[in-house]
Amino acid sequence: MQENIQPQINSNQDDEISLKELVLRLKKWWNYLFSKWLIIVLTGILGGLAGFVYALIKKPIYIAELTFALEEDNGGSLGAYAGLASQFGIDLGGGTGGIFSGDNIIELMKSRSMIQKTLLSPVVVNGKSQSLADYYIDFNSLREKWRNDPHLVNISFPLNSEPEKFNRTQDSLLGKFHKFFIKNNLSVGKIDKKLSVVEVKCSFSNELFAKTFTESLVNNVTTFYIKTKTGRSQKSVAVLQKKADSLRTALDNALYARARSVDQTPDLNPVRQVATVGGQKKQVDIQVLSTAYGEVLKNLELSKITLSREAPFIQIIDKPILPLDEVRIGSVKGCLIGCVIVVFLTVIILVGRRAIHSLMK
Repeated sequence: MQENIQPQINSNQDDEISLKELVLRLKKWWNYLFSKWLIIVLTGILGGLAGFVYALIKKPIYIAELTFALEEDNGGSLGAYAGLASQFGIDLGGGTGGIFSGDNIIELMKSRSMIQKTLLSPVVVNGKSQSLADYYIDFNSLREKWRNDPHLVNISFPLNSEPEKFNRTQDSLLGKFHKFFIKNNLSVGKIDKKLSVVEVKCSFSNELFAKTFTESLVNNVTTFYIKTKTGRSQKSVAVLQKKADSLRTALDNALYARARSVDQTPDLNPVRQVATVGGQKKQVDIQVLSTAYGEVLKNLELSKITLSREAPFIQIIDKPILPLDEVRIGSVKGCLIGCVIVVFLTVIILVGRRAIHSLMK
């Protein structure tokens, strides 16, 4: 029993000694840092001044916010009509959401193709129209930074230019812009996971660029949706319209042919049944063409309804309105942040030097 108690007592004593040593070491470090108070205070003052100057010269960041409602139509009441039309080999569209269903629209907003197309969109600055990419280069004075690079100093992205004809440098620069914007400037997400409201937020140091870029990005995504999502429905409408026009022409011709057949034999002898065969065949053709024409018209109207239901995809709720909200570092805040950062770094350096000196000694 005594043997079990003795190790516990020794363990407690070791713990008390370790705690005591820890307190003594912390006190020793505190005394050392207190002896360097003048250095710490001076560096803190310099850090505060640096933070104050940074806050004065730092450009404000303008935030453009746009929210829209995402409408998803999975077919609804048109499902039965689509099934009926499919029996005639007609695709009315209106199937699954594809790339536009769920959260995929958020990733589409961040895709390089959409960002690149937005950067090539026009913006009017001082009465002059130019691409957003050129405007971004201008207000960030990037050409001055590239003056020693012959590949970048004269680079530009004219309006109505074709991305397929861009050279390697232009493609590379647009790719860097895309990665930089996604990481630092663009934020896309749902306001609430239970809702279908998506918020697009862009932050740039130029107010006009932030507003125009946000609106152009959403507009390009909407245009891409209408062109892609309704492509099958538009194709179906075109095919059905062509069939309807063809059947109407054939029906008109059959009616005229029936009328000519009757006109050619005004006093037909009822006994001569062979003479009536031609007219009966034309009558059958008229009935067949009339039935086919009615079915095609029915499917054409259904296809047009599907197309009209798919077209309105994004319902804009709020657009960015000038003046935009701006984020600016206050002079007092900048002074405090600069002071804290520099004091912290100074303490780390002093402690590091002391520790290295002790190890070497």
